[in-house]
Amino acid sequence: MTSAMLNPTDQPPWINSFDPKKRILTGRSYFLAKRIMDLGIVLVSAPFWLPVLVIIQIVISATSPGAPAVFTQLRTGMGGKRFRMYKFRSMVPDAEKLKEKYAHLNELQWPDFKITNDPRITKVGKILRKTSLDELPQLINVLKGEMSLVGPRPTSFGSETYKLWHTERLDVIPGMTGLWQIAGRAQLEFDDRLRLDIAYIERAGLWFDLAILLRTVVAVFQQKGAH
Repeated sequence: MTSAMLNPTDQPPWINSFDPKKRILTGRSYFLAKRIMDLGIVLVSAPFWLPVLVIIQIVISATSPGAPAVFTQLRTGMGGKRFRMYKFRSMVPDAEKLKEKYAHLNELQWPDFKITNDPRITKVGKILRKTSLDELPQLINVLKGEMSLVGPRPTSFGSETYKLWHTERLDVIPGMTGLWQIAGRAQLEFDDRLRLDIAYIERAGLWFDLAILLRTVVAVFQQKGAH
C-alpha cells in the first residue's frame, strides 16, 4: 500500500456511491461549474450570513477587547500559493505568544497544533468553535476565489514541509469543509487526514460536493465538525 492509499476501514462507506468514472463534469468544466455553484450559494445566502457576521463581530469586540474580532492566518492554497484566510477570533489576544507555553499539551504531530479544552480559548470562542461560526468569515475567501465551499482544508504550514505525495492536495482549491471534517476525525494526524483529502480529490464532482455540504450541516448540529 502506498503512502497515499486510504485504508478501506478508515473510509466513510457512503463515498463509494460516488464513482469517479460516472462524473459528468471533469477538469476545467468541473472547476468552472464548481466556482459558479460556490458564488451562487454564497451570494443567495448573503442576507442570512451577513447579519450574523456583524453580530458576532460586535459580541467579540465587547467581550474580548484588545485585538480585532476578525483576524487573518497565512494558509497554503492551490499550487502552494500562500493566502490570508479570515477567521473570527476565538482566543485571547496573545494566543500565538502562548502557543510555545502550551506546546507540551499539543495532541498532534508538529507543525499541527491542537489541544482539547485549549486554555487560550475565550468563553465566546468556545461557542463559536462548537457551532463552527468562527469559520464564517471564510465566505469572503470564497468570494475572492481563494477558497471553495468544499475542498481540502488549507494548512497553516507551507508546502515546503510537505512530503512528495502530500502535494496532490495542492491540485485543487482548498475548502471551508471537506471529507475528513464531516467524518468527525479532528484528532487524525496530517497523513491520515490527507488520505481522506485525496479520496475526495479522486471523486470530486458537483454531486459529491453537495453531499459533503449537506453532511457538514448535519455534522455541525451534531457538533462533530473539525477545524
